Amino acid sequence: MDSSTTAGLWDRLTGIQAVPDRWLVIATGLVALAAVGPRPLWRLSRNAITIAHEGGHGLLALLTGRRLSGIRLHSDTSGVTVSRGRPTGLGMILTAAGGYTAPSLLGLGGAALLSAHRITLLLWVATALLLAMLVMIRNAYGALTVVLTGGTFLLVSWLTPAEVQAAFVYLVVWFLLLGGVRPVFELGAKRRGGGAPDSDADQLGRLTHLHPVVWLLFFHVVALSSLIGGGRWLLDL
Repeated sequence: MDSSTTAGLWDRLTGIQAVPDRWLVIATGLVALAAVGPRPLWRLSRNAITIAHEGGHGLLALLTGRRLSGIRLHSDTSGVTVSRGRPTGLGMILTAAGGYTAPSLLGLGGAALLSAHRITLLLWVATALLLAMLVMIRNAYGALTVVLTGGTFLLVSWLTPAEVQAAFVYLVVWFLLLGGVRPVFELGAKRRGGGAPDSDADQLGRLTHLHPVVWLLFFHVVALSSLIGGGRWLLDL
């Protein structure tokens, strides 16, 4: 690749893009809310939240020095991330806490990039993260889900005009912010009904000797704070 092409790609990656109209930002937020709300749509769209959830576990495992063995994504929107290392300690705590917080924090990070008008950078970062995750997927359904998601980001970034790219990334970020809230409420409902005895909150409770409700509250704080902060950035308030 010659230097001019390299420079052009770098300029495209690091350059700023035009801010979309306010109506588009609001419209994409409403579409994202619709995808999170009704149960039939949520059953489908929740797969994307599971990708972020398990990716959060995997990323924190790597960042804390644990050995990531693999990630599985299932058609019922559940997932499993397996890592090896000390069964206790800060690394294990951060890894366990990385799941329910990941979608909201990714949405918050995306909102920060959009507030800086870095639409193309956001598309490429998301594609790179999905590609890195694909390497660690250990089942066919999970691989298909990640390939389709990553392929969508790649096609949008390369083949669509700026207006479509803007609508797509605002929709994705709104969905992460809104979609990061619902699983936490679902987890609370399951625990009240006596379900999910090995949930992330319960595992964190055993690891830290804190009641799982404390961790559930922590997940709520992260999700709602990210939604409020990210929403303000997206709406430029």
